[in-house]
Amino acid sequence: MKAIVQRVYGSSAMLSVAEVERPEPAEGQVLVRVRAASVNARDWHVMRGDPLIARWMDRSVFARRGPAQPIPGGDFAGIVESVGAGVTDLRPGDEVYGESISGAFAEYLAVDGSVVGPKPAGLTFEEAATLPLAANTALTLLRDVEAGQRVLIIGASGGVGTFAVQIALAAGAEVTGVCSTRNVELVRALGAHQVVDYTRDTVTGRYDTVLDLAGSRGLRELLRLVEPTGTLVLSGGGNYSGGSTFGPIGLMARAQLSRPFVRPAIRVPLAQQSREALAELRELVDTGKVRPIIDRTYPLDEVPAAIHYMETEHARAKIAITVG
Repeated sequence: MKAIVQRVYGSSAMLSVAEVERPEPAEGQVLVRVRAASVNARDWHVMRGDPLIARWMDRSVFARRGPAQPIPGGDFAGIVESVGAGVTDLRPGDEVYGESISGAFAEYLAVDGSVVGPKPAGLTFEEAATLPLAANTALTLLRDVEAGQRVLIIGASGGVGTFAVQIALAAGAEVTGVCSTRNVELVRALGAHQVVDYTRDTVTGRYDTVLDLAGSRGLRELLRLVEPTGTLVLSGGGNYSGGSTFGPIGLMARAQLSRPFVRPAIRVPLAQQSREALAELRELVDTGKVRPIIDRTYPLDEVPAAIHYMETEHARAKIAITVG
């Protein structure tokens, strides 16, 4: 089968198209014929081995000299080809979507059945493939938002940000999105009540929830935007700027250390993929509360160009990969 392969850390030039052996599903796994995938900030972090500290934090993803798994890619949508022993709720021919640790930038993917769910019926494979990591992250980050609250989303035009705007609105919040000039109309079209162009204006006021997805502001600056009884929520992939030791992990670590000493609550939640999360996302799509926005679509052979665009150009919304 055709797949994108990477053996050592580096730029997108380290990614190549190769013919590799098709996997077989082990017990509890599903073999998916991948029809589409999507690119996330996570992909360039793994490609670069950046930040450096990550290479010592998660050896299932980061090895010392290169990615722990040679085929990158997490988000996927496709058709079940076969199932391993013990899988009874999925069968060949089912249209599915989900998230794997790696291996999605390929024609076939063997993945644990617990992170695979039925694809939203009204979406294309490309649209469905944009959901699992980004939309589930947004859902996790905004889990505590309630109707009537004022929510500020910094980085509202990115992959997670576009879903976060919609999920906050679905919860009944008053949403202010922060983005650059070229993305103001996009964030406004998603339904944000106010949009702040950070290249021209300064964010003012205080909010019940401040969600920072950009990672470009200091902790003190962020805390000044939060009501004393509110919550600062941190998560961010950023853009590549020549390599770093701590990257966004540094801000999150400082925030965690500061939690006992500051009045607004600080949360740094981590999204966990599951069948239940995929079902919740599917319901949000089916009820019209969430819709994927795709910036660009690339074929499988052009994954290196897609990741380069993601890590350097502040891609708006999502980047999809058409596989087959």
